[in-house]
Amino acid sequence: MTDPVLGTLYGLGVGPGDPELITLKALRILKSVPVLAWPAPLEGESLARSIAAPHLDGHHIEIAIRMPMDVKRFPAQQVYDDAALTIADHLKAGRDVAVLCEGDPFFYGSFMYLFGRLSDQFTVEVVPGVSSLMATAAATGAPLAARNDVLTILPAPLDEDVLIKRLEEIDAAAIIKIGRHLPKLRRALEATGLMDQARYIGHATMGDRQTVCALSDYPHETAPYFSMVLVHRRRDAWINGVGEAAE
Repeated sequence: MTDPVLGTLYGLGVGPGDPELITLKALRILKSVPVLAWPAPLEGESLARSIAAPHLDGHHIEIAIRMPMDVKRFPAQQVYDDAALTIADHLKAGRDVAVLCEGDPFFYGSFMYLFGRLSDQFTVEVVPGVSSLMATAAATGAPLAARNDVLTILPAPLDEDVLIKRLEEIDAAAIIKIGRHLPKLRRALEATGLMDQARYIGHATMGDRQTVCALSDYPHETAPYFSMVLVHRRRDAWINGVGEAAE
């Protein structure tokens, strides 16, 4: 008796928002698999699915992985446990499954939790996507870092004193997961003298929703989930060579 043929699980990076930024490989897999799974809030639209939507033809079985944005309100691990069981049933039946991931699956992506639950039982392929880091840099028209600059990724939920300590040491930084932490982030940037070098980007590559401005000009006290702040200690030195680090 031959062993059953199992399906393959794909972590499919679909990019930061613009449907044209899906890679050719991701598009090929997206069109070929019979099952799609995608993360979504408890109510409303999934961004990952909306990115892929122009490329869908209606043949897929779809699995919505719904959870609140505030994980304190709900046992998120149970959501991943349940989703992993549902996906595993399809894989055991020989059906390939693609999990749609905003940006890149392994850049702070929730796909890691499904990977951890399923990769020891099934073949899993992670398909990289255009990250929000690249999208925000393109939106600002400035590089994330240049020459020997060290680029630091900082999650805004860090404690304020930790944010300040980290910001004191950066050459360039991308600050993510801003949301309700924006007032704290502003205080940390002021304390380190970096507010004038900070740029706010919201909904990068998402057409009319995209917002780019100096953080000091951003008028709100909170930021949407899909936003980022970029900081470069040398500001625009990469243009005129002022303060360039040696090779």
